[in-house]
Amino acid sequence: MNSGILGMYKPQGFTSFDVIAKLRGILHIRRLGHTGTLDPMAEGVLPVLVGSATKVCDILPCEDKRYRAGFRLGCITDTQDSSGTVLETHPVSVTEAALRAVLPQFLGEISQIPPMYSAVKVNGKRLYELARAGKAVERQPRSVTVHAITLLSYDAASGEGEIEIHCGKGTYVRTILHDIGLALGCGGCMTALLRTEACGIGLADCHTFAEVEQAMLDGTIDTLLTPADRFFDAWQAIHLQAAQTQQYRNGVQLELQRLGLPRESATYRVYDEQQRFLGLAKADPEAGRLRVWKTIEG
Repeated sequence: MNSGILGMYKPQGFTSFDVIAKLRGILHIRRLGHTGTLDPMAEGVLPVLVGSATKVCDILPCEDKRYRAGFRLGCITDTQDSSGTVLETHPVSVTEAALRAVLPQFLGEISQIPPMYSAVKVNGKRLYELARAGKAVERQPRSVTVHAITLLSYDAASGEGEIEIHCGKGTYVRTILHDIGLALGCGGCMTALLRTEACGIGLADCHTFAEVEQAMLDGTIDTLLTPADRFFDAWQAIHLQAAQTQQYRNGVQLELQRLGLPRESATYRVYDEQQRFLGLAKADPEAGRLRVWKTIEG
């Protein structure tokens, strides 16, 4: 099979690693990766990188994500979601107007303390491993970005509702809901989470395990893969001649002038004469050369 991006619909109860492990059995390929962890209770978009496309994992230009999340006010848990142990309960008398009034506090660049039940490492240990061992450690606040937060529904009688969040890499949605509850004075936890978009891959691009299995049986699995260069559409494409292609593959710096490129800082998508995506390169205006940044093929 070819390399590329496989949009997977992660079901509830699976970890992101579970998805990769199951796909290795279906696709009969070891070289798989994903672009962002989803908790077991969450479902939705999980972009999976197949074959040589795994090389783009650490250089993705857009790592924004979108979610729809259910919440319940008046309840605080050790995991910040409804799967955890309830630590506190409080009466709720929050109006929709009061709830909407606190949401702007969680827009833009905000500070979050990672939850104990998370994959963040402290002194080489995953926080969730420490939490399961009954240990709590100090966590340093981290800066994350929330581009938009929208209240979709809210029932003041039950304190339950749903929000939509567009955020950057590393944002914990359950922590946002936990902190919203604290800001309202009653606490809160997440009750459901659906990721609707990740790194430009949406729900419409995603497939179930059954669909992937059927495509393997039909010999059409490549039709489910999106080429890795989709991630880099915003960057200009350049096409190399045969000799230049070989030089690029060998890590040779190419002259900008001979390529007809301006002497200015820029990142390019690089293709060979057959329109095959080779990788990425960056222009060095001072040296007048194009430097190999990341080779993708092979």
